[in-house]
Amino acid sequence: MDPQKTEKPPQSGPWWKHGYMWMVVGGPLIVVVAGFTTLWLAVRTPDPVIAEDYYRRGIEINERLQESEKSLVPALKGRNHAATPAQDQPR
Repeated sequence: MDPQKTEKPPQSGPWWKHGYMWMVVGGPLIVVVAGFTTLWLAVRTPDPVIAEDYYRRGIEINERLQESEKSLVPALKGRNHAATPAQDQPR
C-alpha cells in the first residue's frame, strides 16, 4: 500500500483562525472604521458659518492695511537709508 494515498488531507479549521484572512480583510475593515469615525466627527463638530458680509469685511481689512503701509513709508525710507553703507549713500 502506498503511504501517500492513505494520508488524510490537512484539516483547514475555522476561517477566523487563518492569519492571511485577517491580513486581507483587515485593511478594508480599518478603512471602513476610519470612515465612520470621520463621519461621526463631521456630524458632531460642524464647520462654523461665515459672516454674511465677509466680502465687505475683507475689503475693509485690505483698505486698512494699505493705509498703514502709506503711514510707514517715511520710517521705511529712513531705516533703509540708515542701513546703507556710507560710501553707497547718495550725495
